[in-house]
Amino acid sequence: MTFKTDIEIAREASKKPIQEIGAKLGIPSDHLLPFGHDKAKISQAFVADARMRKRGKLILVTAINPTPAGEGKTTTTVGLGDGLNAIGKRAAICIREASLGPNFGMKGGAAGGGYAQVVPMEDMNLHFTGDFHAITSAHNLLSAMIDNHIYWGNELEIDERRITWRRVMDMNDRALRDMVISLGGVSNGFARQTGFDITVASEVMAILCLAADLEDLQRRLGDIVIAYKRDKTPIYCRDIGAEGAMTVLLKDAMQPNLVQTLENNPAFVHGGPFANIAHGCNSVVATQTALGLADYVVTEAGFGADLGAEKFFNIKCRKAGLTPAVAVIVATVRAMKMNGGVAKADLGTENVDAVQKGCANLGRHIENVKSFGVPVVVAINHFHSDTDAEVAAVKDFVASVGSEAILCRHWAEGSAGVTDLAMRVAELADAERSQFAPLYPDDMPLFEKIETVARRIYRADAVLADAKIRNQLKEWELAGYGTLPVCMAKTQYSFSTDPDLRGAPLNHSVPVREVRLSAGAGFIVVICGEIMTMPGLPRKPAAQTIRFNEDGLVEGLF
Repeated sequence: MTFKTDIEIAREASKKPIQEIGAKLGIPSDHLLPFGHDKAKISQAFVADARMRKRGKLILVTAINPTPAGEGKTTTTVGLGDGLNAIGKRAAICIREASLGPNFGMKGGAAGGGYAQVVPMEDMNLHFTGDFHAITSAHNLLSAMIDNHIYWGNELEIDERRITWRRVMDMNDRALRDMVISLGGVSNGFARQTGFDITVASEVMAILCLAADLEDLQRRLGDIVIAYKRDKTPIYCRDIGAEGAMTVLLKDAMQPNLVQTLENNPAFVHGGPFANIAHGCNSVVATQTALGLADYVVTEAGFGADLGAEKFFNIKCRKAGLTPAVAVIVATVRAMKMNGGVAKADLGTENVDAVQKGCANLGRHIENVKSFGVPVVVAINHFHSDTDAEVAAVKDFVASVGSEAILCRHWAEGSAGVTDLAMRVAELADAERSQFAPLYPDDMPLFEKIETVARRIYRADAVLADAKIRNQLKEWELAGYGTLPVCMAKTQYSFSTDPDLRGAPLNHSVPVREVRLSAGAGFIVVICGEIMTMPGLPRKPAAQTIRFNEDGLVEGLF
């Protein structure tokens, strides 16, 4: 059986002018800044007005822990948005922008797949409207101003050993993780060790996605801790005087991007913080704008529910005052089999026992999401190799833990294949059963917040952190940062910090390697296990197959 590739399907899309897509949500054409004919930014003035309107119902799409078998969280997000519109609901979609690094590496793009995609797919997965370039430039402007300040006398008495602000670029490049800069003599400054992170790990990215408006953006940028003096007192971005120019660089990037699905439904694509380093959600501005224009807004959170959903609830919803009405957990029969011990090469063979064994991972995610007081429904993202017995095994398991699983064929059929899920989600949202509450209160001590997530979400027995880390957390509490939420940075492949430990592990511990203060974004990053803030490319990166074909069309994107 042969299938068209995602890019082939996207290329055949019958797109409408972006003004028509905006009109579906009541956005006047003079409040759209077009980028070509099929994408546009929404004006700050209209965004401010839309966010004051009555809010629609917010629906979160999350997933089990990702596996090489594939889950399809973004595909399901797009499919559900199309499905809601197909059953007569006024719905919009909110997803993140794609990072060039993973796109040219192993993960691929972030526009959905099959007949549940956002278009223009090529643009979205490449430069799009330039938001990531603006974030990269703003971040590196601050880096340049720090080193320039030191070069011209270091009036702020920055301790060069305690500069915490690194540089960024939107590419996977392991060679830049650790490096020495300013070599070559006096005119080049003072040599010091530093490195690069990927742009989506930048605090500027997290700030842009949590800021309410330009004024809030500039305040948050000014709050960034860039370094410390010898007496360990912090030095902020505002001390360097960079926040104004950084805000100017980010002026257009703060405006949400509007595009469309293959079925010509509106989609907001804005922001893209990493989910295993930052909070992994699209921008608050885009979400709140959509909620003011649509009756139902379908959004997603990066990676599995142990990372994405936890941060969506504990960071984004807490900070933005959002109340999710329903959560959809995406699972696949293939991934259940892989969690049950089946090798990737054998996933095409029916194995009901492995499906049943692997459902433990799904069950834990269901229990975790319910603990936030949000109703849960499971979307079984269908693959052509799934058998009726395997699908029934997943449905039976989900029913046994008090939820409902619905088979979805949106990848192959678009909205027609996800109608049942759309109707159930709308029913749950309209019933207003959500009793959402974050997992921990603001005033809980920072280390206890870490322990709460580790024990209640990961089911860890203990958090391992040496005295240096615990003392750092106490110092931040004394400095007034104790009310911030924690942003856990760990592998996305497991509930534990071991990426090879699938299923629903117990009796494990969470080692905390480092903690970082993101004062501007408003959270404490807790780095657990072996997590990289600058990924590397795989042995055979996707970039090797991305090219123009004989007709001048892009090939190889996925």
